[in-house]
Amino acid sequence: MTERKPAGMSFESWVDKAIREAEDRGAFSDLPGTGKPIPGAGQPDDELWWVKAKLRREKLTFIPPSLALRKDVEEIDDRAAALRSEAEVRRLVDDLNARISAAIRTGISGPPITVMPLDPDTVVATWRERRAQS
Repeated sequence: MTERKPAGMSFESWVDKAIREAEDRGAFSDLPGTGKPIPGAGQPDDELWWVKAKLRREKLTFIPPSLALRKDVEEIDDRAAALRSEAEVRRLVDDLNARISAAIRTGISGPPITVMPLDPDTVVATWRERRAQS
């Protein structure tokens, strides 16, 4: 809108007039969502509604870092199975152990950390067994 508010007219009445004129011209008749209920109407207020909507829209997920560590520990054998050498498996375990140690030392957000660093030899032994079976 490039028109300026006339002197002597209150700002509110000028805006109301501009909206009414736009409605009369049909400027609002083809907006997306016209005639549909307002999403979230009647539900309790949620301060993070926009974050949740963004995550849904972008098809993203988020888990707290402490739970991500637990998940990584649970999936270590499956991730190791995709690797080609023992050295790569040991690097994978060393990286995870470094993240676990840092989390224990400094603390991270989420539920309490309940995992301990893994024994690289145990993970390598499991990796070897799985490779021998396939």
